[in-house]
Order: sequence, then C-alpha cells, then structure tokens
Amino acid sequence: TACDVYRAKAYFVEEVPNSVNEFFAFIAYECDLFEEGSIANLTASIIGNVFGFKAVKCLRLEDMRLPYAYLKTFIGPAAGVIVERERLDIFGRPLLGATVKPKLGLSGKNYGRVVYEGLKGGLDFLKDDENINSQAFMRWRERYLYVMEGINKASAKSGAVKGSYLNVTAGTMEDMYERAEFARELGSIIIMIDLVIGYTAIQSICHWGRKNDMVVHLHRAGHSTYTRQKNHGINFRVICKWMRMAGVDHIHAGTVVGKLEGDPNSVKGFYDTLLLPVLKENRNLGLFFDMDWASLRKCLPVASGGIHCGQMHQLTHLLGEDVVL
Repeated sequence: TACDVYRAKAYFVEEVPNSVNEFFAFIAYECDLFEEGSIANLTASIIGNVFGFKAVKCLRLEDMRLPYAYLKTFIGPAAGVIVERERLDIFGRPLLGATVKPKLGLSGKNYGRVVYEGLKGGLDFLKDDENINSQAFMRWRERYLYVMEGINKASAKSGAVKGSYLNVTAGTMEDMYERAEFARELGSIIIMIDLVIGYTAIQSICHWGRKNDMVVHLHRAGHSTYTRQKNHGINFRVICKWMRMAGVDHIHAGTVVGKLEGDPNSVKGFYDTLLLPVLKENRNLGLFFDMDWASLRKCLPVASGGIHCGQMHQLTHLLGEDVVL
C-alpha cells in the first residue's frame, strides 16, 4: 500500500555516548516524498510538525544524507570557490574581508568612506552587516552609490578587483529584486542576503544571481535560535547542506577562535560540508554519513565574529586557505 511505501522507516537506534536517555535515531524517507529542487518542501517534512509532538521531549536534527539523484535537482553555487578566485585573480591564500563598524548610524557618505579606507588598506571585501537594510539614517540607494564609489576608487588605486557585500534583504521579494538589479547596474560583483528571509527567498535570489553572474553571500543571521541548543533544533551542518544545495556562494560558518560559539571539530565539519566533493563519515567532526555532492560546486565558508590579525596563524592552520577571513 501507499502507507507501506511512503512511511518513514527508523532503521537503527543507538545511545548517545556519555548521555542518559538520549538516542540517535537513523530514519530513512522515500525520495518521492519530496518535490524536486525545493528546500521549503524538504524542510516541511523533515523539521515540520514532528518537532512539536508531545511524544518527544526534545528533538534535534544532527545530519542528513541526501541521495545523488535528489541533489541533481538543485542548482548549487553558481560561482563557488574556483570561479570566484579566477574573477578576483587571487590564489594561494584566504580572501580577506571585514564588516563596516559601527554597523548602524553612519550616513551613506561616511559608510562609503569606511569601505574605501578598508579596501585601500588591502582588504579584498567589505560587507554590510545583517541588519543594514534601508533605515532612516541611510537609505539603501544612498549606501549602494557611496559604497560603489569607494570600491571603484580603491580598485583604481590598487589595480585589483575589489568588492563589498551589498545587503539586498528587504520586506518583499519585489524589493529584494529591485535592490539586486540596482547593485548589478552599478557594477557590484557580489550581493548579500540574510538567512532569516527564508528558504524559498534564498533559492529565488540564488537563481537570480546565477542568471545575472552575481556572487551571492549568505549571512546566517538567526541560525542560533535553533542550532545552538544541543538537545533540540538543528545542527548547523544541516543548514550548510541546505544552503549549498540552494546555491549560495558564501556562508558564514564559524571561526573557532572568535567571539561566537563553536568548537574546533564541529566547525571543521561545517567547512568540510561546504568544500569537499565527497563527504566521509567522521563522528569526531559530526559527519554521520558518507555523501557524494553530485558535482555541486563548493560553497566558500566565511570566518566571522570578532577575529583579528593576531589570530591569522590559528585560523589558516585550522581552516585552510579556501575561506574568507
């Protein structure tokens, strides 16, 4: 019957090491249950009503193995690591970036001045922060114009390709497309979105970015509301998988040594999830399954959160060179 074919099947249960009354349950779903190429439909089943059931005290999604055929229905990153390095002509080192601070309160002109000074000083990128959208003290058009003026001046002085992540996050998709189009018209090479806009909006912008030859950076704003608790929610490595499938080119993935929480093994697991063509089971890194990424391009991890130049040796040792520091 249909019920026999399509019901989820718990095929293995094991105790969580060093824990009481906590178990890993390995559950398989029939692939036909999920619409092709839709993160929203996938998550509606995997993290839908089940997380509110009275029968379970708490529930956490630690990892997923996505079948090769299902992965092939997603676009993945349009640029990825190699294409972005070719565009920037930067090889053999991490990309260098920074966030404009103070993030709120500057005028457009002063904001553009900070971008210019940072890029002139040797950075490859500056970026908007997650809550810079279009506020009374600095509307988005004003910011884009002054930022692009700073980028163009810094590029002319240095002879290098420079950029700044222009945040196109807005209240509606129409507004987001308008901002993205304006950024493209001004000559920006990269735009930014926030995780809080939702999976369908993320996929929509990634499709737009692919058609318009634009790198898409994702700020993971809001993820800790469901990834930080160790006994309920979602592990961030699962978000990394979904976002690589959705097609973002960059994603914030932790730092180990910065101001934000994250242990070295878990963060290394996040980076491997974003960068490797094939994943191998490694419980030390939190990877529960072997998984072939079906030729989807790499997603460039961004180390963010209170890091400084005195930590560069630690970061490159732990995270490698395919990263934005």
